[in-house]
Amino acid sequence: MKTTASRGRESATVVLTQKVREGHESEYQRWQDRLTALAREFPGFEGQEVYPPSEGARAEWIVTYRFDQADQLTAWLDSPERQQMLERGRSLFEGPETQEVLVGEPPVQKGVTVVASHRIAPDREGDYLLWQHKLEKVQEKFPGFQGLELFRPVPGIEDNWVVVFRFDTREHLDNWLGSEARRKLLDEGRDAVGSYEVRRIGSAFSGWFASERGTEERAVPPNWKQAMAVFLAIFPVVVVLSRTLNSQLLAAGLPIFGMYFVSNIISVAILTWAMMPLVNRLFRFWLSPAPTAGARTDVLGAVVIVVSSLVLLTVSLLVWNH
Repeated sequence: MKTTASRGRESATVVLTQKVREGHESEYQRWQDRLTALAREFPGFEGQEVYPPSEGARAEWIVTYRFDQADQLTAWLDSPERQQMLERGRSLFEGPETQEVLVGEPPVQKGVTVVASHRIAPDREGDYLLWQHKLEKVQEKFPGFQGLELFRPVPGIEDNWVVVFRFDTREHLDNWLGSEARRKLLDEGRDAVGSYEVRRIGSAFSGWFASERGTEERAVPPNWKQAMAVFLAIFPVVVVLSRTLNSQLLAAGLPIFGMYFVSNIISVAILTWAMMPLVNRLFRFWLSPAPTAGARTDVLGAVVIVVSSLVLLTVSLLVWNH
């Protein structure tokens, strides 16, 4: 098990969870953009990711910030500028934000990443480490396991122990999270672990397929489902733009690379704010099925996607040759 201790010159990542009030999502995103622009001005800033909640889930947004050094991250978290922004955005949230700080080598975003925060009962640190070691030994035997990092509490920054582990696919992750072996180990470590919270992040199309928090809610769909859904959404957009806007841009004298540039901007915008929300709603039963759904649901959804794509292809050929 890789354990990352707190050393002042190591890189640092903070994972923030914010529950946004219903109806204030657009305001929150504008506020978050301003906060990120502020963070970019601070020394050591390396990057930021935003993971919105999925449709029908609790309105909790997960945001990560990465800084080159832990003291630089702390300087930003405690800065008067950030505190002023938090005060301005207070009306957008239900309750305060929660955060976990990871000091050390940043976790690699491959497959599906889970951040688990543990508050350890007093005087049980030794028991917790033994339990965590046993948990990992069982976990690494499950298909798709890619690695784990254990981050110790950082005095003055992070009170909890934070575990980051990764699986190659959502199916393999869900297999572990729902396993009887894990359930027994969680029961076994209940005395040592005062509280336990799970956040899963990471997706091939994270802007179009929102990630989930916790293990009871519906999760990010696997990459093969995401790819099929994106294809279904993007095909009619490309066909329509090719038949209308692209030809007009070329006729107006715009070079072909300029035409593709404009067309791609418009197609991405249509995908993000129109087509993908529609596809997510129509195929939610298949993209993020309930835990009780079986293989039949996966097959049914895939067949519907394929048939829908063939129908779109047929219609496109008829319109194109008209």
